[in-house]
Amino acid sequence: MSSLDLALLYLVAAVLGVVACRSLKLPPMLGYLTVGVLIGPNAMALSGDSEGVRYLAEFGVVFLMFVIGLEFNLPKLRSMRSLVFGLGLLQVLITILGTIAGNLMLDHLFDWLGLRWDLGWEGALMLGAAMAMSSTAIVVKLMAERLELESEHGRRVMGVLLFQDLAVVPLLVLIPALKSDGGTMAVSLAWAGLKAAVVLAVLLAGGQKAMRWWLTLVARRKSEELFMLNLLLVTLGLAWVTEHAGLSLALGAFVAGMLIAETEYKHQVETDIRPFHDVLLGLFFITIGMKLDWRPVVAQWPLVVLLTLLPLAAKATLIAVLAKLFRAPTGVAIRTGLYLAQAGEFGFVLLSLGAQHQLIAPQWVSPVLASMVISMLATPLVVMYSNRIVMKLSSSDWLLQSVQLTTIAKKSIKADAHVIICGYGRSGQNLARLLDAEHIPYMALDLDPDRVRQAAAAGQSVVFGDAAKVQSLMAAGLARASAVVISYHDTPSALKILQLVREHAAHVPVVVRTIDDSDLEKLRAAGATEVVPEAIEGSLMLASHALALVGVPMRRVIRLTRDARDARYGLLRGYFHGADDDSAEEREQARLRPVTLPVATPYAGEPLGELALEAVGVQVVSVRRASGAVRPAQDDLELLGGDTLVLSGTPEALALAEEKLLRG
Repeated sequence: MSSLDLALLYLVAAVLGVVACRSLKLPPMLGYLTVGVLIGPNAMALSGDSEGVRYLAEFGVVFLMFVIGLEFNLPKLRSMRSLVFGLGLLQVLITILGTIAGNLMLDHLFDWLGLRWDLGWEGALMLGAAMAMSSTAIVVKLMAERLELESEHGRRVMGVLLFQDLAVVPLLVLIPALKSDGGTMAVSLAWAGLKAAVVLAVLLAGGQKAMRWWLTLVARRKSEELFMLNLLLVTLGLAWVTEHAGLSLALGAFVAGMLIAETEYKHQVETDIRPFHDVLLGLFFITIGMKLDWRPVVAQWPLVVLLTLLPLAAKATLIAVLAKLFRAPTGVAIRTGLYLAQAGEFGFVLLSLGAQHQLIAPQWVSPVLASMVISMLATPLVVMYSNRIVMKLSSSDWLLQSVQLTTIAKKSIKADAHVIICGYGRSGQNLARLLDAEHIPYMALDLDPDRVRQAAAAGQSVVFGDAAKVQSLMAAGLARASAVVISYHDTPSALKILQLVREHAAHVPVVVRTIDDSDLEKLRAAGATEVVPEAIEGSLMLASHALALVGVPMRRVIRLTRDARDARYGLLRGYFHGADDDSAEEREQARLRPVTLPVATPYAGEPLGELALEAVGVQVVSVRRASGAVRPAQDDLELLGGDTLVLSGTPEALALAEEKLLRG
């Protein structure tokens, strides 16, 4: 096949594989592996495992390590050090040592089955390193969809995954040296370690300042093309340096990512590098799939089942026990083990490297590879049924969840007409301060245990709870709440909360915070009363300050920003009429008007909904009590004499509503 034929074959296969997996809601990686099996030399034989393709696929690993380097930062490691260097380190070490020990037992088992395992301790170490890895791509995606990244087990899972990613760097140096004899191996490892230390010291000592200076110089040219070319040059250039130093390409890419992670260009780089990372990594997984020979897998299916179930059970048990030793509740420990039991992307990298250096016999590559793929395929099912598994294995888990809900209910039991704040980050805390200033009660739900502990100790009304679960919302007094505010920008989570509020308390208004207005209509359709996009509000503030500074009259600035908001915020459509609002166009626009009920009003004691002001085209925005307290407009709000109703509508409609309210 020509180069063009080969390129088209890979592209067609990749597109079909990804489309099929997306349709089945499976990770794209599994699609790449499958099409690699189909077009490889052991199936349809449409493509050979050529040196050029393998070298190009290695770039996929390079960019994978680069992205891992971007995620590497000292503050993150410091905050999770007990999980990363405690739980994660022990998991990787014990898995490797356990595989070496288990290799001896497998020798006897295979002899009994009439098979020859023939795997030395070096191969067992490589296999243990591959088995120690879990799939970051699959697990993080599943936890994000289930809104579990900040949960108790989610933090432990992320800590272990982070250490696994870091452990790949020394393992990529170690595995090629394992084929040497004892004395040569020690020299090779010592020499590789020395070179790695020297290269890393040189790059990291002055590399950060040099990288920031260089990227700033390139960014000042204001050319996206130049910035992208420079990014590829830095990544592949440092990979070239480490390769010629006798180390791996991946190590240089990891260092490049680390250096850029400490600059202000990190987020831009992540966006720019993503297409290269995804495409080349997909090509790498296709080449891995091409190594899988389905014939021995079918012939030795009991072996494949054994190699799938044994590592899954052993790894899940090990991680659960270690998590328990690190003071995790039993249910959290079991969930952590279940989520991390499968094989991972770096497992394929290490297995491929081991096979390349003949650390594992060729006849075992396909069964081991097949078992890893099956374990990854089973992960979505394991995660889906994890709650049922935990409930059967841990009777205390249900009790702990009940205690948590009781804690929420205990704090909210006296609250009435309160605001439920979903997420207690900076925005949630600012909102809470304003509500406190107005003496409006609130109840905040957050999944960060450190933040909850500190805020609760300071006397603030915040509890640990998942706002995307109906039990937490109901315990927080959803039915009695005056409003729900989603203060973090996570559209899938917001949609889930909106669905729960619509099902269980449709009368409660919901305000949603987003980054921009891309999901505005989707959130409104899901039941959001208002959606507040940060980017839009920021741009309106920027525009208003700029207009005022260049001499535009302040009244006109306010009118322009008001008109911009009118197009987006339903409850803010309208304004209080002034003397300068005289144009015909402005007379037709909705405006706000306060109307104070007489002390002896006939509407005293009646719910607000009984006024039926919508019939004349008027909406009640808020109600201000005679005491000064402001209440949001709700149909069941009982009216009192002296209340001031803020009405929104056209001048004619407002006149009719005012006459009705004042005359009865």
